[in-house]
Amino acid sequence: MTSLQPFYETERLWLILSHTGLTAAVTAYFCRNREFLRATEPLHTEEFFTAPYQEEEMKRAVVEAQKLGGARFWLAKKETPRVIIGMAALNNIIWGPFRSCFLSYRLDEREVNRGYMTEAVEKCVEIAFKELKLHRLEANIMPHNKPSLRVIEKLGFHYEGLARRYLHINGQWEDHIHMVKLNE
Repeated sequence: MTSLQPFYETERLWLILSHTGLTAAVTAYFCRNREFLRATEPLHTEEFFTAPYQEEEMKRAVVEAQKLGGARFWLAKKETPRVIIGMAALNNIIWGPFRSCFLSYRLDEREVNRGYMTEAVEKCVEIAFKELKLHRLEANIMPHNKPSLRVIEKLGFHYEGLARRYLHINGQWEDHIHMVKLNE
């Protein structure tokens, strides 16, 4: 197996692998987007929006990346590299004959509909398939989250079904559309 690079580059973005030096910027991102993200996230405690909590999350993400069990990339525009505008992640990487993971992503409210997430997810697909040699990426998206579905569809993910009451989001169990891309 390989190891992940500390950062990756796209035309307009840096994808920065989690490290504790990002704690302040990530905390600011979550605080700034608290209300915007509520509809698509699990309920968070007040502690979630603090630097100590986010630093512990960063430490866990660093260990996961070192073990190649997951990779959380924080997004920053090249012209403002110290401001986090989102995250794209390869979660729960399973090796062996499965060679698969779950894709997740979130974006700053101020940056939606500018193509940043498509750019970032496209790079994550490249990392997953070319670098890590994974076979399958899965994304689960609530049916009403049309912008998120558009990102995945543009990148060639295909519908595999509806997962009923799949994740506990904002205090209730939500259905999710199961989308998949195979490394052909």
